[in-house]
Amino acid sequence: MTQYMLIFASALLIVMGSMPLVKKAAVRWGFIDQPSARKVHTRPTPRLGGAAIYVGCIAALLLFGDRFYVSQVVSILVGATLVSFLGVWDDHHGLRPLLKLAGQVLATGILMVSGIQVGFLPTPWLNLLATLLWVVGITNALNLLDNMDGLSGGVATIACIFFFLLAVMSGQYLVGSMAAALLGACLGFLHYNLNPATIFMGDTGSLFIGFVLAALGIKLRFPDNVAFVTWMVPVVVLGLPIFDTALVVVSRLRRGLNPLTTPGKDHVSHRLVRMGATQREAVLTLYLVCCALGVVAMFLTQASILEGYFVGALLVLVALYGLWRLEQVQTDSKPSA
Repeated sequence: MTQYMLIFASALLIVMGSMPLVKKAAVRWGFIDQPSARKVHTRPTPRLGGAAIYVGCIAALLLFGDRFYVSQVVSILVGATLVSFLGVWDDHHGLRPLLKLAGQVLATGILMVSGIQVGFLPTPWLNLLATLLWVVGITNALNLLDNMDGLSGGVATIACIFFFLLAVMSGQYLVGSMAAALLGACLGFLHYNLNPATIFMGDTGSLFIGFVLAALGIKLRFPDNVAFVTWMVPVVVLGLPIFDTALVVVSRLRRGLNPLTTPGKDHVSHRLVRMGATQREAVLTLYLVCCALGVVAMFLTQASILEGYFVGALLVLVALYGLWRLEQVQTDSKPSA
């Protein structure tokens, strides 16, 4: 536990201490997010905060992580570095969605070659396909969720807390150490990103965080229960980003928009604001949803097959109702002329 605390504290302090320098660098190098009708913020804001998250997370692992386990996370860090670099390029110059997607597929391939892949399905090709869909999907889901002050960073923080608890409970040092590092980095970033934010993480941070969380979800193991049930655990922990992505895709397709390239205020957070909540209230509400999902995930680690699938079916029904209800809320995204 002492080592976990050192990893967490070092990541936290590195990110908090480096953020003023990152802000200056973002302004000097042109990493500025300009306000527009499709965005919530109303003033130009630096968007290189993800670089500090990246550095803080990796530095903490190198400084205080067990050397044996650090050597095992090389593939995760290499893949995360690749998607983070793509995010840096996109934040500054813009990057075509297909090129970004190709880079994410390549990074996922690095994971799979190193043996980090889904393993509960009956055939190897299904496991590889599930790994690709999971990693690319979660990476982009965290990116899409970065649409309101403190939202993506806060959701990632809560996910890290539950991943850390689950790893400690099952004695998985690798997952525990990486979750502790990412938790410290995200908390350090939130100090500057809560409403009103003074810096954004940008794609640099959201893609990095999403990729690492996806990899940790695969690495989690639950020896006291069967994989036929426990595969749901990381899915439930990351249920909010998954739900938000599903809502955006369904909503944009229904309105004849490209779900990958169309920006707009049509996410869960935006719809809550349209229903009368303030930005802070919307974000805090979604934090509570994430906490509730984390508690459900903890229950699933010990649930029987009948209990697990009953709870899973109930969550799906609630999600479908929520998708239907929120999809009725008017947004400002309109089909292109």
